Amino acid sequence: MEAPAELESLRALHHDLIALGDGQLRNIDKLCDDLRSHIAAFRKLLDKPAKSEASRAKLNSGNIQIDDSEYSVNKEFQDSTIQLADAIDLDELEAAKLIVDIQDDAELLSRSTTLSAIVAFHEKRQFLLESLRLLLRNAEDSGCEEPFRREQLHLVSEILESKDGPARNGSLYTRKCLSTMADIEKWINALTERHQGMLALGQPTSPEYEDIMRFQQSTLTQQHESLGAIVTYLAKGGYTTVEDFYKLLDHLPVIERWNDITVHLVPVILAFTAQYASPDSGGSTQEARMLHKKITDSNDSSPWALRNLQAAFTTWWLSEYSGWPLEQRLESASPHVDPDTEAQKRSDAFFQALRDGGFHCTLTLCSQTYPDDGSDPARSGLTQYLLRDTLPLSAEAAGFSPFFRDILMEQVETFVNSFITNMPDTLRQFQSNEDDQRKKILGGIQPTPRHTLYDQDLHLERFLVIIAYVFDKRIEAAESFWADPDSNLYGFLQWAARRQSTPRVGAFCEMLRAISRGEECATAAHQFLLDEGNVSSARIRRSTSLNWGQILGEMSLYSAKIRDNPTATRPPLRYGGKASASDIAEPESALMLECYLRLMAHICEESSVARSWLWTHDRFQILDVMFTIADLSVPPRLQASAFTMVRAMLTNKTMEAGSLVWTSIDHWASNPNPPMLAALRPGKSLTPMVCMDDVTFDSLSKTFDQATEFISLLHALVSPSADEIGLYDALPFPEQLGASYRMSGIEPYIDFAFGRIFVSDTPLVEDPVQSRILISNILGLAVTCLATFNENLVILANRSTISVDTAIETSSLAAYARLHPFSRVMEWMFNDRVVAALFSAASQDINEVASAPPGSPILTVVLRAIEIMNRIMDLQSTYFEIVRPIIKLEATGHRRPVLNPTLASFEDSVTTHLDFVANLGLYSGLGNQDLAVASMQLLEKFSSSRRLNAPAMPASREHLRGNRLVGVLEQHDDLEGVRTSFIMAMQYDERELELGPAAPGWTIKSIMLDFLVHSLSSLPDRPNLAHAILGFKCTSATLTVEPDSAFAKRTSLFHSIVQLAAQYPDGIDSNVESWSSGIKKKAMRVLSVLRASPLTTVLAMGELRAADFLFAMFVGQSVLTSETLFDGLCLRDEPFLQASSAIALAQYMDERAYLLEYASSELRLVATEGAPTLKARILSTLFGSTTMLDGVQIPNVSIFDLLDFLAFEFSAPALAPLTTMFDGLDFTVAIDSEDEANGGNEQPELVEQLLALRLNELRKSGYLDDIHEQEKALADAEGYVMFYKLGMNLRVLGKNRLRTLKAWSNLLTLAIGHCDLDHDGRAALIMQALQTVTPKLERYAAESSPEAVILGRLVQALLFQIDSKSLTLDRSKGTDMAGDKLLNVFRTALNAINVPDGDVNLREVLYNICFRYLTGIAESGTPASRQRNITQTIAISGKKTIGMVCDDAYGGSGTCRASAVLFLDALAATAKMEKSNYIVDSLARTNFIVVLVEAIRDIPAELQDSEAHETPLLLAYYDSKLALLLTLSQTRHGATQIMNAGLFQMVRDSGLFSVDPDIGIGTMHTLICFDSPLTIVAIDNPDALAKYYKLLLSVVRVITSVAMSRGLQNQQTIDQAKQFLSENRPLIVAVFKRQARIGATSESAIDVEELAELLVLLMTMTGFVEFEDERDPKRSRRKAFS
Repeated sequence: MEAPAELESLRALHHDLIALGDGQLRNIDKLCDDLRSHIAAFRKLLDKPAKSEASRAKLNSGNIQIDDSEYSVNKEFQDSTIQLADAIDLDELEAAKLIVDIQDDAELLSRSTTLSAIVAFHEKRQFLLESLRLLLRNAEDSGCEEPFRREQLHLVSEILESKDGPARNGSLYTRKCLSTMADIEKWINALTERHQGMLALGQPTSPEYEDIMRFQQSTLTQQHESLGAIVTYLAKGGYTTVEDFYKLLDHLPVIERWNDITVHLVPVILAFTAQYASPDSGGSTQEARMLHKKITDSNDSSPWALRNLQAAFTTWWLSEYSGWPLEQRLESASPHVDPDTEAQKRSDAFFQALRDGGFHCTLTLCSQTYPDDGSDPARSGLTQYLLRDTLPLSAEAAGFSPFFRDILMEQVETFVNSFITNMPDTLRQFQSNEDDQRKKILGGIQPTPRHTLYDQDLHLERFLVIIAYVFDKRIEAAESFWADPDSNLYGFLQWAARRQSTPRVGAFCEMLRAISRGEECATAAHQFLLDEGNVSSARIRRSTSLNWGQILGEMSLYSAKIRDNPTATRPPLRYGGKASASDIAEPESALMLECYLRLMAHICEESSVARSWLWTHDRFQILDVMFTIADLSVPPRLQASAFTMVRAMLTNKTMEAGSLVWTSIDHWASNPNPPMLAALRPGKSLTPMVCMDDVTFDSLSKTFDQATEFISLLHALVSPSADEIGLYDALPFPEQLGASYRMSGIEPYIDFAFGRIFVSDTPLVEDPVQSRILISNILGLAVTCLATFNENLVILANRSTISVDTAIETSSLAAYARLHPFSRVMEWMFNDRVVAALFSAASQDINEVASAPPGSPILTVVLRAIEIMNRIMDLQSTYFEIVRPIIKLEATGHRRPVLNPTLASFEDSVTTHLDFVANLGLYSGLGNQDLAVASMQLLEKFSSSRRLNAPAMPASREHLRGNRLVGVLEQHDDLEGVRTSFIMAMQYDERELELGPAAPGWTIKSIMLDFLVHSLSSLPDRPNLAHAILGFKCTSATLTVEPDSAFAKRTSLFHSIVQLAAQYPDGIDSNVESWSSGIKKKAMRVLSVLRASPLTTVLAMGELRAADFLFAMFVGQSVLTSETLFDGLCLRDEPFLQASSAIALAQYMDERAYLLEYASSELRLVATEGAPTLKARILSTLFGSTTMLDGVQIPNVSIFDLLDFLAFEFSAPALAPLTTMFDGLDFTVAIDSEDEANGGNEQPELVEQLLALRLNELRKSGYLDDIHEQEKALADAEGYVMFYKLGMNLRVLGKNRLRTLKAWSNLLTLAIGHCDLDHDGRAALIMQALQTVTPKLERYAAESSPEAVILGRLVQALLFQIDSKSLTLDRSKGTDMAGDKLLNVFRTALNAINVPDGDVNLREVLYNICFRYLTGIAESGTPASRQRNITQTIAISGKKTIGMVCDDAYGGSGTCRASAVLFLDALAATAKMEKSNYIVDSLARTNFIVVLVEAIRDIPAELQDSEAHETPLLLAYYDSKLALLLTLSQTRHGATQIMNAGLFQMVRDSGLFSVDPDIGIGTMHTLICFDSPLTIVAIDNPDALAKYYKLLLSVVRVITSVAMSRGLQNQQTIDQAKQFLSENRPLIVAVFKRQARIGATSESAIDVEELAELLVLLMTMTGFVEFEDERDPKRSRRKAFS
């Protein structure tokens, strides 16, 4: 996608400025350069040319010029341009340029041209303003490094033109910003009025019009907000003048609407106030006094339209102005001014401002700028009470950005500090006035209840809550309260803590909670409360200051009253309402106790010191008191606060603390207070279980507060303890919990959460925010229950030698599986109602989810629901196959089943909620990293399920539809939206390289590519969701490309991935980064899967070729060296193999392998298609030069250079730690051998857990009681983990190197095989390849590594491609370089055969190499000197070589023995040419000739014992051995050795010649049937008979050759040959008859010509006919052989 260049540059600048603020920007100099390049744009700000008649006329003429290019425009373009110009009041020619720029963007996003142009227009404005805001923020931030801050200040002065120009230029720029804010406000009002007018007239509006209206209102509001922050920074930076403040003061009175636009001016007002009212700003007293007079006079003379804002401004001004010392104020005052009178006037003005709603307005600003997520209803209730009858912000407020809230709170913080510092008397008067009012109310209660709490002013309470909002979640700002005990702020705390009334204690507690976030501040608050007081168990007299003693004393007192005199449930006391004596009895006030509990809970949650103090308090039993206060008779909010307090005590809990709370909560739930129980169930005796279910849980399910906090408490209880080591082998509760009255465990609590609350027939709350909070808590409980179940314990129990039952903390693995909350939660997950509620929770409105801020209830609900589904999909097999049978086996009648037994898997539930798949796809494109990751993981599981991907069956059942998941997306018209979100996420963005893996875009890319790879690999033979998202059209069994689709236009996701693979770098600055190469590798893998699948291979290969993908990738390749960095380390660095650097190298090799495999496929396809030009271009690239489409030649690394990865040597892993503690542990359990696709998936967490279990065993046996033994065991365990991870990295590196080498070898073989060169050229290329490969073969063969096998096969293939006859001797130079290289190959292979414990596969390849070399020598007519070198080489290699070859030839596996025999045959042939007996003698010494001869005897038996499929290989082996015998027999010496080995006797013993094939009768009763051994002979199969005659031919060749080599003079040989002929006369006759076609049969076509000729030759040599005549005179008369 090509966006306008200016917009993209601003987007990049904004991105870098955000990265700078997050501390993740690497190149600050580049940022400064980019800022300088945009100075002109910053000066221009939002200026734009308005519509003009001249431009419109030019547009209507039909010809316009844009960026030096002439365009001819049609009517449609003109109308779109005019519509755009009218919508944003922009010059028509500028509008036309904008439309031209965004054409591609509009098409990609499926938007109209007008909407896309408006979006681009406003995005540019917004990025410009935000970049300026961030620049000003950095310049104002004193925490920035000083050189960079000076540079930022310099850039600001450049923008304002205040460095070399007049100082007032900053003021002019400020006024320009204020004027722009006013223009935006008018624009928004005009849009609103236009829309309301259309509605009033009943004019119809199109959906696009509604989208444009909403977008413009929203983005203009954001621009106004950014400008407000910009002006604030300008004011704070001193770039303004007092005249600017006067201009602002003139504008404020006319503002009429109390909305977000007005709020954007508040930080501006506060900044100007601090700048010109405070003596610390450097302003003059005279200016301050003049402003003071204008402001105070206007309160009466010129009241503002927004009276509340004017009142608030007055309080802000007076707080700052009162800081001027009296002497300075008097200097600028009239001589007649009385200081006391002036002070009184300021005081009167301040209180008048308060009566007019000054603090109301400030509190409204502080509270309503934060979204109310419903997470703190108590604070919201207090705020609403304090803001009664106050004008709220407009309901149309679009919300405020986090940066604006921060800057607003910073400015209000200035007011808070000024008010506390400068107006202490006013604060004291607040307290005095309110105390007097309270006394009057209390005094009026007895006569008539005329007075209420509403009659109080509560100004101090509002100020305290303002402080709470200002400092909440701003830890650094809150530290100012605790930094100096002598400071005004700390003194204010001490003063405010004294003499507190009931409303004030709530406000004070809220303030104290806000300023005590973080460990340090919370511990300081704890220490503050420790300063005074002790716990008293009786009614106490309130001390002068709030402290722990007072708080705990009132808790004890209230709990004692509940135990002594419980009453029926009372309604909660809320803020407001009528006051009564019981309400004002403060030590017993539920409202006050709620405030105390909230404060206690907050401090204990944040401070470990406070928690420890409360746990160990000797006179305050925290759990007893809390569960007493949580009695069913107390108000629900107070009960909920008690639960919150207990939950806070579980922060960083230990197992012991969790067990204590579980015991307390189970006793509390099953044993309600007896008087209370009697009141609820009069006259009934209830069992503990009934009490728990019908009384306690029934009460807890009545209100939102109770249910939410109780479930949150349960969540905290089942969460892992702080001392958990990651094994999760202990139950999160005492194993015997509740065993005295029910089945042990926490099933009742799980049933309460899901059965009573989650699927309640009557919704507990109507408010959607509260409902989401409640659901979120329940889902969070479920997530934790599922996440803390360790299914690896089951794996280790089945696959390892360790006794898991005794090693785990639970009594047994069966008890763990049965009692863990996982089992009950999983059971509920297969309940129909829970499933429906779960999918409902996960299926939220996409627009609402998109606009939700991180951490909001709706987003949390969706995330947790999806996470639950992910875990169910992962764990369901464990549940159904292991856990559920255990539960069934040990279940009792008291256990209520809740799951639907018809659901065999979670996929069954998904099939009834397929619409949810569309939500997952859309969630993935919202830009929220956590949501995208969770959604993609679940979508990956769905799309890999064969059940969910089954074709949809239409009602008519005539034919199957396409994939049902795809059908759902198409049915709801969501497929294009999902595709677009994927495409946008997959765009290459250079800015990601700055942030690396921390960039959200990188994470989303990674998870999306994982989804595609897994989905495509899981179902390679079916069209599925991944195919549809990639851009293909899916049918039931095929994939197509629709015309005019994004795929046809090459803008689909597939093409985005092609572009990503080609453009994404492997790293930065010659450093291969694991995160960067990981993305590239995954993109290449997606393309590889598509290329290899029969469904997509044609389409994928065509598109890759059209994109010139191969050439782009090769041009971008570089050569690896020993200096190449991988994640900052080179290979020689010691920690390389233990660091992520090893993963980076492994991924890089994987990526290289995908490229080489693709190149092989492309070359093979091109050769098949017959495209010589493209083939030549590919081969040119492979050999180092790429021709681009424009004809330019670009050098690139050649295929020989790409063998660089073999230069890297990985040392073997170090030895494991020497210890006996972990003896017997089998770490191979961590390798999942079933994952064949990845060569065995490594699971290092299993190793860690296996070691943890052994440590548990040692701990239980007392072996680790000694602290030194414990430390040693932990160190050894850590050493084992490091050892395993090192080995894992080595295995991954070895596997990837092997794969890459195989791909390289295949490509080189193909390239040489398909190159169009003459014999000499091809030979030279092969020689170069051999020269490159041979040294590496020698190195790896010495180690007998798998790499050697691949290299050997490559050498073998290269040798077989050599035309030996074309290798000629260079007579002029007297050298034979080719021969030398080939001899070197032969020597290398020969030496490698001797490697001890070598791989049999490697030796087979080496034999083939040697065989090919020797046969090539024979073919080429090599001179005798070269042949003598061969003999010498063999002799030098020693007897061991011949022995090894003979061993393989006799007993080798598979085809290795045949290869060994062929090698020996070639050696024998070479020796024969050299007239050398060395080979024969060597074979004789090893007794191998005897073995060969004896093998003839064993042929029938071996064939009989073999399987049918083994017969062809066995026959080939016999052929090779008989060929070797034939070669040996061709020399006299060899023939003698064969005769001495008993050749004729072995032939006789074999019985091969004892059968007449025509009748199947002979001495051998179970002859060979070459198709089915063990069958009684009846050779009626022509193929079998042909094989039989071929075998006979091979034997007869040997016999004939022996006879000829021994000569006619060797009577012994002649006699034995005569005897052979005589014994086998029937067979010989059969052969002659078949040759003569006598008695022709269907098998007569079998060729026995050579066999007959050899028999005739043998008969002639031996004089067999004459011999027969002499033996039988009658036969001689016939003169014929019969």
